[in-house]
Amino acid sequence: MMAPKDSILLVLDLDETLVHSSEKPLAREADFQVLGHFVHVRPHLEPFLRECASRFRLAIWSAGTDPYVAAIVKRIVPPELELDFVWGRSRCTYAVDKAGVQRDGFLDLDAHYGWVKKLRKLKRHGYRLERVLMVDDSPSKCVHNHGNAIYVREYEGQDPDTELLDLSRYLATLADVDNVRCIEKRNWRKQLCQD
Repeated sequence: MMAPKDSILLVLDLDETLVHSSEKPLAREADFQVLGHFVHVRPHLEPFLRECASRFRLAIWSAGTDPYVAAIVKRIVPPELELDFVWGRSRCTYAVDKAGVQRDGFLDLDAHYGWVKKLRKLKRHGYRLERVLMVDDSPSKCVHNHGNAIYVREYEGQDPDTELLDLSRYLATLADVDNVRCIEKRNWRKQLCQD
């Protein structure tokens, strides 16, 4: 079952959110290999995607290279699930990490620049920002979009991991919200415990 077209758009990150990949194998066997990377799928990913697809429009946006992102998505998203878009690094913006510069007291061109996801790019494609949620493990990637962001624990290939089960329960509480930017999402795990 697919969500109605007026549903909230749920934009999912890939690396350390839905999968972990590395050029060297981990102690446990990888789920698959793509472009020289050993890929471990986060536990409960397929039921998570199916559950989300019944409530939200889905998209993938990663700072990974476009060919890498396309190859991973092809392997992890069931073919019957429709994605609004799959974006990689070419849709990200290379920007300075102002908080890092302020914290360190100087600008380091290697350490203080990174790829960020600017939601205004979605706005240009007709999406209403109050109807967009972003799930990412890295606040620095969503630095301009905190009101839309839900941060998950970084996934590094460990098993067991229940983050997607918990996230699915939390997302269900947001599916019918008119403006996601007005909802406090920073302590979403505590909100689950209070329900």
